[in-house]
Amino acid sequence: MRYFIVDDDAASRRMLKQIIIEGDLGVVIGEADSGESALPLILSSHPDLVLIDLLMPNLDGIETIEQLRKQGFKGHFVMISQVVNKEMVGQAYEKDVEFFIHKPINRVEVQNVLKKTAERFLLKRSLLTIRESLINFEETTKEETHRTIKDVVLSILNDMGIVGEVGSDDILSIMELLINRSESSMQLPALKDLYEELASETKTNGVEIMKESKAIEQRIRRTILAAMNNLATLGVVDYTNPEFEYYAPRYFEFSEIRTCMRSIQEDSKMTRKIKVNVKKFLQVLYVESLEKYHHPPK
Repeated sequence: MRYFIVDDDAASRRMLKQIIIEGDLGVVIGEADSGESALPLILSSHPDLVLIDLLMPNLDGIETIEQLRKQGFKGHFVMISQVVNKEMVGQAYEKDVEFFIHKPINRVEVQNVLKKTAERFLLKRSLLTIRESLINFEETTKEETHRTIKDVVLSILNDMGIVGEVGSDDILSIMELLINRSESSMQLPALKDLYEELASETKTNGVEIMKESKAIEQRIRRTILAAMNNLATLGVVDYTNPEFEYYAPRYFEFSEIRTCMRSIQEDSKMTRKIKVNVKKFLQVLYVESLEKYHHPPK
């Protein structure tokens, strides 16, 4: 589970974070001391569960939840409250709050509440997966006849949580470029040549092509780093997660993944120093996309 903590009391945030980490309940991906500052951080990091204080100045917990829901946030909430007020509690439950944690914070209560919330989250996700599987099963025959290389690549990128990342369109364009070529070589050409060829589709001036080529390289690198961070986060929470087990060892060096997982566990900024093998990632994606495109699952 990926947690975000919103509380104007620094001691409470520190205590909750310590309980989560020491109880092996998941990872804390962010925190904020007010509802206003929490909004953009939560919307950009997409935590599974937000621990949020009920009484905060300017924007209280209920108002913050309302703003997040209006902007499309789908995660879960646990309310932290020092005051027992039936009317406010009722309002919180109406906003889809899962449970309450009472102040002063009690380690046993926090652990029990978060374990129950995690169970609910996993159950809902399982039910959603089953529902989507049934829908996909009914539509498989229709979809297979219209399956494109874009569908294949986006499906893989979606599993790694990077559809919509700044460089995902560049990665997709490279895969389409490679697979639509007449030659059947499974080896990638030099990355520099690929970036320049992709850049030449939108730029004509030589200087502009070189500039766009460099921008493409940077966007793709950042997107692959995001994929590694997403998979490493899954591995920290659950080492047997199917996406982590399948994609992490295939697309990345084991040492890279371990370094990223360690930085997440230690809540450090080491991810900025992690090196990724871009060519390996694109090579594996190319081979896997080609295989799934020509031999779709039955």
